[in-house]
Amino acid sequence: MTETTDWNSKTIAEFRANKGRVGGPFEGAPMVLVHHRGRKSGREYVNPMMYLPHDTDSDIMYVFATRGGAAVNPDWYYNLTAAGDVSVERGTETYRVTVRELTGAERDRIYAEQARRYPGFAEYERQVTGIRIIPVLELSRV
Repeated sequence: MTETTDWNSKTIAEFRANKGRVGGPFEGAPMVLVHHRGRKSGREYVNPMMYLPHDTDSDIMYVFATRGGAAVNPDWYYNLTAAGDVSVERGTETYRVTVRELTGAERDRIYAEQARRYPGFAEYERQVTGIRIIPVLELSRV
């Protein structure tokens, strides 16, 4: 088992045991489990992610393909954008969402708000400056 897979498994177990809450570096942060299929393998995956809730619509949230500030996008980003819809676990509820990638000023505004609330996201963006723009995906309840 890779270190990332092991970390994901522990975070998923903690999320489910605590009705959507986790501790450690994510203490108090909004978390969601995103279920998706590999676009090539067809394998099912679950990824824990921090999200930014929409200002006024509780059925919309934003996730960020930071990959911890790595030079490449995470695999789940490609799976979500290829699928167009996936399911999420938020709290104790599981439901379908559509996926839309934000661009331009809309993307920049949402990312800036996440970086304001969680400064680690500003650091991720700094690490990839000139390499890539970190994608922001809107997940909207179906």
